[in-house]
Order: sequence, then C-alpha cells, then structure tokens
Amino acid sequence: MTATVPVSDHQAEKTKILNRLRRLEGQIRGLQKMVEEEKDCVEVMSLYASARSALESTGDVILETYVERCQARGDKPADLVRLLKLAR
Repeated sequence: MTATVPVSDHQAEKTKILNRLRRLEGQIRGLQKMVEEEKDCVEVMSLYASARSALESTGDVILETYVERCQARGDKPADLVRLLKLAR
C-alpha cells in the first residue's frame, strides 16, 4: 500500500514551483534587456549569477517534489535513479 500526497499539499508545491519559475523568467528577461542595452559587465554578471543560483535552487525543489511523488506512487527504485540522473 502506498501513501498518497494530499491534494492541497500537491497544489501548494505546484504553486511554489510555478512562482519560482515565473521569478526566473523575469530575471532572464531582465538579463536579456541588460545585454541588449549593453549594461555594465559587473551588473550583467551579477544578475546572471543570481539567476543561475535561483535556477539551481528551483531545480532542487522540483527534484525533491517529484522524488516524493514517485515514492508515494510506489515507483520502482530504478525509476528514482533515472530521475536523479536526469537532474544532473
């Protein structure tokens, strides 16, 4: 028997991930604009570093969420290993 994730928890995690992705989208747009406008290198690289860090932490949240969902569904360990390899 497998445990199921309550719908409200699943929806909250989904909302959290989508909000992070929307913030990232805004950062990437800002980075594009800075490059188009030939802004100062330090400013561009600062925003790039921030976006990169945010993408990595968002990826961690996505990975954790989907590993938990796979475990709750009773997926085979091989599926979880595949998921971890994809995340690398």
